[in-house]
Amino acid sequence: MNEADFYTGLVVEAYARLKSSDFDPEPYVAFVEATGQPALEIGCGDGNPLLTLRRRGLEVEGVDSSADMLERCRLNAAALGVDVILHRQLMQELAVPRRFRSIYLAGPTFNLLPDDTTALQTLRAIRDHLTEDGVALIPLWIPGPTPQEELGVAREAVGEDGALLRYTPVSESYDKAARTRTTMTLYERITPVGSEKAEREWILHWYFPEQFRSMCAEAGLRIIRLVDSEGRPVTPAATDFTVSVQRQ
Repeated sequence: MNEADFYTGLVVEAYARLKSSDFDPEPYVAFVEATGQPALEIGCGDGNPLLTLRRRGLEVEGVDSSADMLERCRLNAAALGVDVILHRQLMQELAVPRRFRSIYLAGPTFNLLPDDTTALQTLRAIRDHLTEDGVALIPLWIPGPTPQEELGVAREAVGEDGALLRYTPVSESYDKAARTRTTMTLYERITPVGSEKAEREWILHWYFPEQFRSMCAEAGLRIIRLVDSEGRPVTPAATDFTVSVQRQ
C-alpha cells in the first residue's frame, strides 16, 4: 500500500480528529523567510502549517498524495479566506511545473516512504525542484516500538456529525535490520445506525544520520546543516534530527 491509499474516507476524518497535536508553524515560517520564496510544502495534508504561512503572506504551494486531505485543505483555506495552490502527487513522483527556493516537509513525513529505493527517488525529485540556491528542509525520526501496553487500546474522538471515531493499534512488527516499523491499525466510525471499519498498515522507515548523508549524495544533494531537535550538531545516537540540503 502506498501513501495515496492511506488517507481516505473515515481514515481522514479520524486522523483530523484524533491527531494529538498540530505542527508549530514558526520554524517553517522562519525557514521560508530566511531561504526565500516561492516555497513548497510536501505532505501538506489538511493545511497545517501551510495555511498559516499563506496567512502570513508567504508564497507557498502544497502537495499531497491524498485527494481527501487536499479537499479538507481547500475547505480550511476557504474558511480562512486565503488562496492556496495545491497539487495531488506522490512524493517520489513530484512533478510541479516550477522550481522553488524553499522546500520543506512538516514533521517527519519522509519516514512514511516505505523503503530506501522510494526515498532515493524522492530525494532526486526534491533536487529537481530546487533552484540553484534553493534549500530543502527534511525532518527525520527514528521511532522506537510502540509500547506493548498501548497495543489493542483505542483512542476516541467525536466527529463533526456526532459519530464516534476510534483508532486502535492492533499489532506491530519492528524490524531493526530493515529499519521498518509496521503497525496494523483499525479505524472505526460508529453511529446509532451502524458502523464503518478500515484496517491499515502504518509503515515507518527510518535512517541513521550518516546513512542519510550517503543517500543525499547519491541523489545529487549536499547536506549543509544536520542538527538534532535542540538545534545542536547531530550525534550518531540522535533519534530526532533535521537535515537541510542543496543541489550539488
